[in-house]
Amino acid sequence: MIVTKLRIGDANTMMAEGGIQAADKPNDSPAIHYLDAFGGGHFAAKPELLRKLVTNAPEAIQWLNKLGVEFDKEPDGTMITTHGGGTSRKRMHAAKDYSGAEIMRTLRDEVLNRGIPVIDFTAAVEIILDENGRASGAVLMNMETKELLVARAKTVVIATGGAGRLHYQGFPTSNHYGATADGLVLGYRVGAKLLYADTLQYHPTGAAYPEQIFGALVTEKVRSLGAKLVNIDGDVFMHPLETRDVTAASIIRECSERGKGIETDQGTAVWLDTPMIEYKNGEGTIEKRIPAMMRMFGKYGIDIRKEPILVYPTLHYQNGGLDITDDGMTGVENLYAAGEVVGGIHGRNRLMGNSLLDVIVFGRNAGINAAAKAKETAIPTSLTLKHIDTFNEELETTDSASGKASPMLLPSYARRK
Repeated sequence: MIVTKLRIGDANTMMAEGGIQAADKPNDSPAIHYLDAFGGGHFAAKPELLRKLVTNAPEAIQWLNKLGVEFDKEPDGTMITTHGGGTSRKRMHAAKDYSGAEIMRTLRDEVLNRGIPVIDFTAAVEIILDENGRASGAVLMNMETKELLVARAKTVVIATGGAGRLHYQGFPTSNHYGATADGLVLGYRVGAKLLYADTLQYHPTGAAYPEQIFGALVTEKVRSLGAKLVNIDGDVFMHPLETRDVTAASIIRECSERGKGIETDQGTAVWLDTPMIEYKNGEGTIEKRIPAMMRMFGKYGIDIRKEPILVYPTLHYQNGGLDITDDGMTGVENLYAAGEVVGGIHGRNRLMGNSLLDVIVFGRNAGINAAAKAKETAIPTSLTLKHIDTFNEELETTDSASGKASPMLLPSYARRK
């Protein structure tokens, strides 16, 4: 059974545009993919998790292809691949710049076709344990009626995504409305460990103008197709396909320390020279390869084929999260995790295209292993929430209680005096 606090498909995956990495071309290999990702993550990834990510990648692409994902292909059926920031080979597979939405469309259809029960607008607010400390279900809350429900389960998978809607450091975010780190809270409170919780990724290019789309994602694919980052003096101040942390830091430095940013109503920004794409690749490239970008800005009278756009970093991805073993299980028996809620796969920085790969590889991994574990697990009879009392006592004794309800299920945008 799938339980989701919004609707099935409301997730950061829907807004993933650029593509999904896999080393499946003759001049590439999982070993080279591993080196790119390990270095890009500052050599902090858990080796066994990163190894699983890159070695399972080619098969994951074929699995998606057979399910019906419409990847970009040459007339002969060969997959079209491009570079991403920090990649030494062209291994980015995409469906124009709707990659995440296309994957989600296909997987959502598969869930519905298989008749898997889906409970929308119902949030998990607590993991339930049995008398032996094993995950045995969850307390659920109907988001409309606030009714509390109990779901009993042999195994539980947390796949709640990221934390962008917490707006760390006051940044705008590209994340969907429900990305509030609730999965981290659920796992931590029940005894799962967190890894690299301090490592958040700021995507270098969020829309800085117009105000209506402030913080919206401008895919890295724009730069992989040839667009350059340009300051107020018209200077290209860095290589456009550095890793995301380096690129974001360079843009912030250009605007704050060097005073070379362009003033907007929301702050400062730099130019992204999108007309360079058509100059380098020929007329029609933008409409063919990044139509979503063209339409997003076109709504506000900006033709990215003819004029550059203003960008600034936006809060994008939660690199840290629940610590898992390579079978997807957390430190709590029968409690699995997959996707952005997991920490350690990417180290301290993630390369473009490895998040869509992560959700497929580790989503399948958690599903397969949770299903196998369920077959050898008896239906839990004695359920307990004693761990909440223990957790609250620890909060009080360490003077850490904040008085805030937790987990936060939806962000608050009410006006404050």
